[in-house]
Amino acid sequence: MKLLVNWQKRQQMLALRSLLTRSGSQNTACTPAASLRSKLTDRRRAVDPASSAAVKVEEEEARISEQKPSPASLSTGCCPERLPDSTVHPKTETNAQPLSSHSRRRRQLKVEYDKDKGVAPVKTEHWEPLDWNKQLGYIREMRSSRDAPVDKMGAEKCYNPEAPAHVRRFQVLVSLMLSSQTKDQVTAAAMQKLRAHGCTVENILATDDETLGKLIYPVGFWKTKVKYLKLTSAMLQKEFGGDIPDSVVGLVRLPGVGPKMAHLAMDIAWDQVSGIGVDTHVHRISNRLGWLRKPTKNPEETRKALEEWLPRDLWSEINWLLVGFGQQVCLPVNPLCSVCLNQHSCPSAHKNSPTKRPKAGSPHSPSPTSSFKTKTEPEQEPAFKYERTKTEPLNTPVSPTTQRRRLKSKVNN
Repeated sequence: MKLLVNWQKRQQMLALRSLLTRSGSQNTACTPAASLRSKLTDRRRAVDPASSAAVKVEEEEARISEQKPSPASLSTGCCPERLPDSTVHPKTETNAQPLSSHSRRRRQLKVEYDKDKGVAPVKTEHWEPLDWNKQLGYIREMRSSRDAPVDKMGAEKCYNPEAPAHVRRFQVLVSLMLSSQTKDQVTAAAMQKLRAHGCTVENILATDDETLGKLIYPVGFWKTKVKYLKLTSAMLQKEFGGDIPDSVVGLVRLPGVGPKMAHLAMDIAWDQVSGIGVDTHVHRISNRLGWLRKPTKNPEETRKALEEWLPRDLWSEINWLLVGFGQQVCLPVNPLCSVCLNQHSCPSAHKNSPTKRPKAGSPHSPSPTSSFKTKTEPEQEPAFKYERTKTEPLNTPVSPTTQRRRLKSKVNN
């Protein structure tokens, strides 16, 4: 019996060796491990029927392992005709292994870099209003005479040019603080009185509130500005040695100083362009001309919107251009669109403007020395013109009945 068992084992080893030799001579990579496992299992079942349970377990494990192709078979390129029918599957989209989320994420975020600079190009949509350069040229032409109040009495004209540098910068800041919601004529008069009194940090701190209020009256909110001048002067003396800060961050820390004043102070006092000084005129005209991507509600929003597209070399010029233009032509109420060179391209033209051109020399008309001309229709004279009699006082009111009676008499004559 023992000899029989040894003989059977030897036969199995010989069969296995001959099988491996034949498979190696053909193509070792094309012989699936599953076929060898099935043949050995059949021989063991024929030799030892008692081990059928173990064989079934091994068959189940082999069937499960054969459902997934091994990496080795994929890499070596097994011949599909040598594989069992259960292991040959056509390559379709359904059974292909999906990419991991990490590989998909990397593929979506792939960016091509610039070969010259070696950095990724930033694609930003550049927006600019239609015909803005042409409109700006017309505004320059209408402002060529430079006879607006801002040209004669603005912050650039309110300081003493013979004073020391730090005193000049302080006077520029004071004039900007007083100009808030105040006409340039009133601000210039207040600055003239302050300079005669001594517009320095030390003199402002030494002056009592009542005297200081009389000097700056009647600027808008003069009582509040007296407090701001005192607090700002004390802060400048304590932290900056009597000079003004040389940055927008430092300037806006001062009481009563906002972004508009800070940018204008940097431009006038320090000769540095840090931003656009946007006041009520620049805010109004920019919205009327359509120079903003969308309408803005306050000057600070207008400043940010303008700085997004307006070239930086125009930031210093745009303030005095639009301020003077708003003081002479594009008025807050009843703008003079009939004398504006941009009346054919401005989206707000003739919406809130008077129907007739103002007479020369009136407060609402441009200076007669201005060089720009417009193509306007001749003004129609009224059919009947009422003339007061010499005996009638100038301030005597005339009733509508009297006016109709006089008009009828004109018609009859």
